[in-house]
Amino acid sequence: MDGDSQQRKASGDLVEQQARIDLACAYRLFAEFGWHELIYNHITVRVPGTETFLINPFGLTYREVKASNLVKVDLEGNLLSPSPYGINPAGYIVHSAVHGARPDVGCVMHTHSTAGLAVACQRDGLLAMSFPSAFFTDRVAYHDFEGITLDRDECARLSADLGEKSVMILRNHGLLTCGPTIADAFSEMYQLQRACEVQVLAQSSGAPLIIPDIAITRRAGQQFDNAARKGDENAMLWAAMRRWMDSLNPDYCE
Repeated sequence: MDGDSQQRKASGDLVEQQARIDLACAYRLFAEFGWHELIYNHITVRVPGTETFLINPFGLTYREVKASNLVKVDLEGNLLSPSPYGINPAGYIVHSAVHGARPDVGCVMHTHSTAGLAVACQRDGLLAMSFPSAFFTDRVAYHDFEGITLDRDECARLSADLGEKSVMILRNHGLLTCGPTIADAFSEMYQLQRACEVQVLAQSSGAPLIIPDIAITRRAGQQFDNAARKGDENAMLWAAMRRWMDSLNPDYCE
């Protein structure tokens, strides 16, 4: 291997290592928030500049995920790095559908949180009724339930339903967000989760609900989308989350 090739490899290795650290941090963060499903559900990150992505090893809880035990796969689900672990086929189907169709997406997050599932079971889906839910006015895609996501044919339907959006509610199933970076996908997921929690709690109170005018919530959604596209706030938020995880247990970096 010549000098230039060695330099490119070293640079690629550093980029992948940073992606591994950030993704492992995301898993620990989701564990702290309770956005996990024991050994199930997934967060994936594309290895920058490649058609491969990193996913959690099947069988480990989110609290056990580290940079070193993340599994690298291609869009066909082939393992590309030595690992004693496999991957959950259902997770591969959902995430490969998005990564394969959207080269602009660097990170995909999927949850089965209680509030997210509750809203996913509602006919009208997410209602633009609260501060965080207003952010998603006209920005949410929906995908109908087809059972456990094990059918490769569902990839095309998933990606078609998502289109160019970064947020999707999988009906009767859960929540999905994506973005160019982990920071972007996390910002979307945090606000989406909050919106679902508030909706379910407000509905369960039995009190009459105030639904803002659609023109106002559309304005709020555009404001949020414009801020997200700048990326600065999302980057600051993610840096704060990294500091939090570092203070709790930095072994995710291993």
